[in-house]
Amino acid sequence: MKTLVAYSSKTGNTKMVAEAINEVLNGELLDVRKKDSVNLDDYNKIVIGFWVDKGGPDPLALEFMKIVKDKEVGLFFTLGAYPDSDHAEDVMNKSTAMMEENGNKVVAKFRCMGKIDPALTARFKKLGEDSPHKMDEARMKRHEEAAKHPNQEDFDNAKKAFECMI
Repeated sequence: MKTLVAYSSKTGNTKMVAEAINEVLNGELLDVRKKDSVNLDDYNKIVIGFWVDKGGPDPLALEFMKIVKDKEVGLFFTLGAYPDSDHAEDVMNKSTAMMEENGNKVVAKFRCMGKIDPALTARFKKLGEDSPHKMDEARMKRHEEAAKHPNQEDFDNAKKAFECMI
């Protein structure tokens, strides 16, 4: 049986992490938009990567995740928040629970910051003082830090996190 590393990427962050993980797993890479081109029965291990959108997997990744059943699974994601934040922990817990509800066994997990879509940053800068998402000093600092990721350290950590699936 084979390993599939499937990902959904909007700005390229998640794709780069998927490629790094695949260097270790030597599986097949799949953009989830092409999910109909593979037969999931051909894979006993599936790694799924996504970018975080509104507190969970982006819509394309979520659609893919729903069809993965009874597999050994690894999950990873990129997000504009800090990877050790409560928000990131919540996303991982919800994603893990969803996969386990489909009979999957989640054996590896990873999360890292990723560059935030510049259009989103620009939109936040235009928000008024009464918005909970206004661009304050702390948010600007986080956006600046996110712009440095994923980096080589993130790629190395992702590879380590998925070595257990070799």
